[in-house]
Amino acid sequence: MSSVSPDKRRKMESALSQLKKFTVVVADTGDFNAIDEYKPQDATTNPSLILAAAKMPEYQNLLDQAIKYGIANGGTEEEQVANTMDKLFVSFGLEILKKVPGRVSTEVDARLSFDKDAMVTRALKLISLYEEAGIKKERVLIKLSSTWEGIQAGKELEEKHGVHCNMTLLFSFAQAVACAEAKVTLISPFVGRILDWHKENSDRKSFEPHEDPGVLSVTKIFNYYKKFGYSTVVMGASFRNTGEVKALAGCDLLTISPGLLAELSQDHSAITAMLSMDKAKACDLEKIHLDEKAFRWQHNEDRMAVEKLSDGIRKFAADAVKLETMIRVRLFVLIYQCKNKRINYIRHFFFVIPGENVQRKKWQVREQHGNSSSIKEAAGLSGVRLSPPDQTLQICPLNGAPFDKKTTPYLRLIL
Repeated sequence: MSSVSPDKRRKMESALSQLKKFTVVVADTGDFNAIDEYKPQDATTNPSLILAAAKMPEYQNLLDQAIKYGIANGGTEEEQVANTMDKLFVSFGLEILKKVPGRVSTEVDARLSFDKDAMVTRALKLISLYEEAGIKKERVLIKLSSTWEGIQAGKELEEKHGVHCNMTLLFSFAQAVACAEAKVTLISPFVGRILDWHKENSDRKSFEPHEDPGVLSVTKIFNYYKKFGYSTVVMGASFRNTGEVKALAGCDLLTISPGLLAELSQDHSAITAMLSMDKAKACDLEKIHLDEKAFRWQHNEDRMAVEKLSDGIRKFAADAVKLETMIRVRLFVLIYQCKNKRINYIRHFFFVIPGENVQRKKWQVREQHGNSSSIKEAAGLSGVRLSPPDQTLQICPLNGAPFDKKTTPYLRLIL
């Protein structure tokens, strides 16, 4: 049997296989099928990914189980929704851990990004849910926004509770330095979103990988960490193209979307390590220290980082609200049915925000094939049997405050 030359063997290997020799590959998805296909070491999730997965018919059982858990634990509507959200995130994490040999990252609500104590409390709750399911905390990374408060929450979780943290929404060198000094386990600098900002705010609309602003940012952070011996590892995230991924080969970890994983698996070009310990040791970076005042000032001086951090928090928060609204609809239906008031047919859902001129229609259920119909939209009310509508209008307030149609956001159900 003839041997295959190293050059020919490399040409036969996919770019993804070659990349795995230099870097730990992580799947950036909540879709278990994609994890099965590309066999990453770890996987990451966030509210946007969970929202997308929760809309898929194949994952409706996880949403239903989480809602039953929320109801079973009682409390106010707000508490039931919060318990359901936590359970849902952990449920996806548990399924992912069946597919990967390493760790899963589960994110704390972005709306807590400026409340250190609340982030610590929520993180410990997520860890307790994992432990109740038989998963040790060593297999979980808690994702926290890289605000000053988030970084300090990460420091407390690591030092006092032995909880490993993944600092996300990281765009500035100041954020990276503060995370290293806090001795968090891992950071996730966002490559693609940095590129997006520079395209939107400069005359340049394209960048080669070696000059991509996001790639340069992660390279600088990696070199700084390795040169000065920090234990925190770097996981590049939020890629826009495979060129960015290849330009960061050699980084500790890279979390990559299923679409780009597919491209890399079909690409047979040669991959070499672009980042290394030797290159890091030879760089001319100087060590700095940042207390809170210095951190806030240096981060504030980076307009891109300030804008992208706040934008990222808002977007994750908005998707969390959408997910909560899905949960509230299902809670309403379950509670309504438990009171022996069967909902036979739901024509429309409207999410109404007082003061806005246009009602935001979130879900619409269409009758198909006469009496039979299935609900495939975000509300996913698959347990509701459809029959001709009776035109009844029900209103469900979205919070525990006294209901005022002029000021209180609410759901309008046309039955």
